[in-house]
Amino acid sequence: MFSGGFFFIFLGVLFLILSVKVLNEYERGVIFRLGRIIGAKGPGLIILIPILDRMVRVDMRTVTMDVPPQDVISKDNVTIKVNAVVYFRVVDPNRAVVEVENFLLATSKLAQTTLRSVLGQVELDELLSSRESINHRLQTILDGQTEPWGVKVSNVEVKQIDLPVEMQRAMAKQAEAERERRAKIIAAEGELQASEKLSEAAKVMASQPISLQLRYLQTIREMSSEHTTNTIVPLPIDLISPFLKMMSKNS
Repeated sequence: MFSGGFFFIFLGVLFLILSVKVLNEYERGVIFRLGRIIGAKGPGLIILIPILDRMVRVDMRTVTMDVPPQDVISKDNVTIKVNAVVYFRVVDPNRAVVEVENFLLATSKLAQTTLRSVLGQVELDELLSSRESINHRLQTILDGQTEPWGVKVSNVEVKQIDLPVEMQRAMAKQAEAERERRAKIIAAEGELQASEKLSEAAKVMASQPISLQLRYLQTIREMSSEHTTNTIVPLPIDLISPFLKMMSKNS
C-alpha cells in the first residue's frame, strides 16, 4: 500500500518536472504538439503536456554579432580587409524557429556576404568618407533579407578598415602634399594682403611727405634699441641738400 502511494507521488513529481517550465521576461517558448506548431508562449509559467509537447526557447534580446574580417576588392581595385558589427533581435519567435534552421548562424553568414557585396560596389574614397551612408545601406539590405525569418536588424557598423601598406604610404604622401598646397596658398594670400597694405601706405606717404619723415625717425628709434655694435643710418637726400648747396656756393 505504501509502495503504491510512493509510486503515484513519484509520477506526480515527474509530471510536474516535465510539464512545468518557467520563462524569463526576455524569453519566449515556441510550442510544438505532435510536430505541429501551436504558437509562442511566455514569459512566466508554462504548462506542457509530457511526451506530446516540445518547447524551443527563443531569446528576444538584441544580439551584438561581430562580422569576421572580410577581404574586399573595392570598385577602384583596392584590396582591403573590413570587419563590422551587426545589431539584431528576434521579433517573431515562431518564424525564427520554423523558417530557418539556425537564425544566428544564418544572419552571420548573410552579413558576411552582404558586406563583401556592398563594399565591392564603392570606391575607397567613398568608403572612408561616407561610412554612415554605407552603414545605412548594409542595414537596409540585411533587414530586408532577414525579415522572413522574424529577425529585425536595427543597425550595422563598419568597424575597421585595414589598408595595404603601399596604399597607406600613398595616402600619407597625398595628405602631406595637400597640407603643403594649403600652406602655400595661405602664404600667398598673406603676401597679397601685405602688398595691398603697403601700396595704401605708399599712397598716404606720397600725399603727406611729413609722414615719411616720421616713419624714418621711428625706424631709427627701433634700430637704436637693438643690441648691435654697428648701426648704419641712411640719411634722406632732403635733409642734406641744403648743406650741399652751401658747399657748392663756397667753392
